Amino acid sequence: MKLVFATHNLHKLKEIQKLVPKNIQLLSLTDIDCFEDIAETATTIQGNALLKASYIQEHYHFNVFADDTGLEVEALNNAPGVFSARYAGEHKNDADNVQLLLKNMDGKVNRNAKFRTVIALCLEGTTYTFEGIAKGTITQTPAGCNGFGYDPIFIPEGYTSTFAELSSDEKNRISHRGKAFEKLLHFLAQEKIIKE
Repeated sequence: MKLVFATHNLHKLKEIQKLVPKNIQLLSLTDIDCFEDIAETATTIQGNALLKASYIQEHYHFNVFADDTGLEVEALNNAPGVFSARYAGEHKNDADNVQLLLKNMDGKVNRNAKFRTVIALCLEGTTYTFEGIAKGTITQTPAGCNGFGYDPIFIPEGYTSTFAELSSDEKNRISHRGKAFEKLLHFLAQEKIIKE
């Protein structure tokens, strides 16, 4: 079965490819020659995931799933949230986003935060959503060179290392995206589309 993951992000694609069973051929937006800029204009993470997935199904006629992720920081009233990718501007630069977040956290005692991922699946004309959450804290300085985005400044609950210091296998086991994708795979197995 062919299933499109609505992303050009190679980091995300590699993370998910490790979890997909062999009977699913995972395709990226690049693989289906989709290079349009799909506007993420929704006010929620779930809304943006639904926008991306429904756009691909409508225009390319593939079964598809799309994800959107936000980092919600308690001391910043759950910002950057839906604006996580473009927190420091529309150029969507990871290093700039991290630096701005650390600057805005300067002097804040409460470092609690959580990553939230929503996956929207459009399958044979019906839409489903799956959510994954990873709770943790924001560090004072970046650490680690694995991962992407805010990974170097996020320590997941129960750990002393940032997401960027963990191996991709370790991160997948506990990450927001890993948890949401696990729910997606379980659903596909229940629907007899894949074997668990």
